[in-house]
Amino acid sequence: MGTISHSHRPVRRIWSIATAVALFSAVVPVHAEDPVALADPFVGADHGGNTVPGAGVPFGFVSLSPDTVDAPTSGYDSNTAIMGFSFTHVSGTGGRSKYGNFRITPTVGEIGGHNLHFARRNEAASPGYYRVTIGNSQPTSIGVELTATRLAGIMRITFPKGSAQGNVILDATSIIPLYGEGQRATAVHVEAIDNKTVRGWASFEGGWNPAPYKLYFTARFDRPARRFGTWRARQGETVLNEGPESLDGEAQTKSAQDRLGLMTEYDLRDDFARRTGLWAQFGAYDGQPVQVKLGVSFVGMDQAASNLDRQIPGWDFDAIHANSAALWRDALGRIEVSGGSEEQRRIFYSALYRSHTMPHDLSGENVWWPSEEPHYEDFYTIWDTFRTLHPLLTLIQPQRQRDMVRSLLDTYKGTGWLPDGRIAGANGMTQGGSNADVVIADAIVKDLGGFDTKLAWQALSKDGEVESDAPFHQGRVLGDYLSKGYVSLSQTRSASRTLEYAFNDYAIALAARKLGRTADAQRYLQRSANWKNLWDRDLGCIRPRYADGRWLENFTCEYLYPDKSMPWWEAPFYEGSSRQYSTYVPQDVDGLIAMTGGRESFVRWLDTLFDTGQYEQGNEPDILAPYLYIDAGRADRTAERVRHILATKYHLSRDGLPGNDDAGAMSSWYVWSSTGLYPVAGTTRYYIGSPIFTRSLIHLESGRSFTVVAPMASEHNLYVVDAKLNGKRLNRAILSHAEIAAGGVLELEMAKKPGAWPLKTE
Repeated sequence: MGTISHSHRPVRRIWSIATAVALFSAVVPVHAEDPVALADPFVGADHGGNTVPGAGVPFGFVSLSPDTVDAPTSGYDSNTAIMGFSFTHVSGTGGRSKYGNFRITPTVGEIGGHNLHFARRNEAASPGYYRVTIGNSQPTSIGVELTATRLAGIMRITFPKGSAQGNVILDATSIIPLYGEGQRATAVHVEAIDNKTVRGWASFEGGWNPAPYKLYFTARFDRPARRFGTWRARQGETVLNEGPESLDGEAQTKSAQDRLGLMTEYDLRDDFARRTGLWAQFGAYDGQPVQVKLGVSFVGMDQAASNLDRQIPGWDFDAIHANSAALWRDALGRIEVSGGSEEQRRIFYSALYRSHTMPHDLSGENVWWPSEEPHYEDFYTIWDTFRTLHPLLTLIQPQRQRDMVRSLLDTYKGTGWLPDGRIAGANGMTQGGSNADVVIADAIVKDLGGFDTKLAWQALSKDGEVESDAPFHQGRVLGDYLSKGYVSLSQTRSASRTLEYAFNDYAIALAARKLGRTADAQRYLQRSANWKNLWDRDLGCIRPRYADGRWLENFTCEYLYPDKSMPWWEAPFYEGSSRQYSTYVPQDVDGLIAMTGGRESFVRWLDTLFDTGQYEQGNEPDILAPYLYIDAGRADRTAERVRHILATKYHLSRDGLPGNDDAGAMSSWYVWSSTGLYPVAGTTRYYIGSPIFTRSLIHLESGRSFTVVAPMASEHNLYVVDAKLNGKRLNRAILSHAEIAAGGVLELEMAKKPGAWPLKTE
């Protein structure tokens, strides 16, 4: 897009709420659409989005979904054969994944544990439901339907008519394969109790964080199996055992003998082919599907059975599906949008759906320390989700957000640190900052309430003051940062860490001020300016420095890290360039404007990021950048950039996301931007952008609501030229959290050309 002159003529307009409502009613009908019908779980499943299309409930741990042979971290891709359906997944993530546990594969004919790869057709999904027909030929085709609760899932299997026998094969050692990399089963135990009940457990290590976890299950069939038992497979062979029995399987990892060098070179390999499970065989198809339900638990097999029997007490698949859909209808109904195109509304509700998948609610399942607090796992990862997802939940799912904050603080209490990324009871590697600080501070400054603020301050100040005992997994490296005012090249990710630490400090400063800790607030506010110590005025970007103060040699702002000359985590910027990261100074945009030479220079500086193709919507460090034009008095440029991103980077397709969804971070960016609002996480500020919908009603707590009304919003009417908040003229493109949380109506007049609005930036 070309640069538009800033010398806009003021446009006089006389309009009121009544006029706006009349316009809105006359021009744009209110759509009474079912959001569950609009949301498409397949959006983002392919080409790097890595979303999960299977069945679950909002924030449920069980994610019952197909696993395919060439899948990414989600376990799923659209083009390759289905291996079966496992009960646990992560959605939208990168790295080496986790989970993929307790895969069930229905088959016909002989029972075996190898080559369970099946073609598919008739694939469909909606929130809380998935169905497919698998089979390599018509006579062996099997219909599969899936639905789920928080800790359990149920499958309805329709074997082919006339088949002599149908089988259900459960692999207790299954994980997301990833070419045999990542997780390995370290121990497994299965029990064939009787012809209707099986159970077991398996422990694993590896994956995105290599820490071990142990997961238990209990499964039940809705009819007696004709034959049943356990199985064990190795390379090229499967051994079946029939009848009630227990079986301990072989580990897929090196044994103690391996480590002592007593095994052959062949045996020294991790043997991914060692697998253990259970099987059940049913008689000739009698016109009724076979149903299998399975509950999971981190506590034990009895707890898995309790979870199963409590959450899926009977065999009414349709009732479980209806309940799941109702939970999704409630979640997706927290924001009602009208106007725009049907495609845009479908993209919106698909994005809102993905904003409710992680972290997982594992309350009652905390085996890592004694606690009665709400417990959430799989904050994978906070360095992404703190920016857009958690601020969204604060508005539309405040009780969930309270429970997540309580869980994070309880994790601090139980482990000694707040996590930056966590899964299956252990922290993964930190990307840069201590960004749980922002989540906690956000809850404090927005008066979310319902958690221990003294404990919160204790956790925040530890991140800010105490050198980490394991900096790759928690906390910060503070030596150089505190003494020199920047993280030096003596540490990995030094420049991006400096930027993130500085903003983390700003969030802590705001929390301290809110809590009446004036001296602490001032100290952290001063530290939040540390980003300036890496600013190179000649290059116009953040530049890494050595501990002795020298700049990194041969440096350019555009160089994209990492490259293949170094390990992934060793670069001075984590997954990005200085040009991208240099926009991340939300605590001091005025200072950034000054560093670049003033407002007009700042606009040109931002234009360079976008116009040369260096802006990256698929990675979070620069996703605030389109809104920074507002601080320079150019809300029109924000409108242009945001509308372009919404139109070109998000689609109603399986490759419809700009990159990894990152547990809803990318999707919640769309939710915010399409409604015309955008949060600065950790603060009380929201930008007013360019809504694509004529009406966005956000349901808040205690029956309140906040509505963005933009009657003339369209593809061409992208500029806000006048605004009113609750009937009073608004001459700024910034709202406070208090203004939104109180409820009310924001009226935006949209036009094809920019006007003089806003008259001021704050």
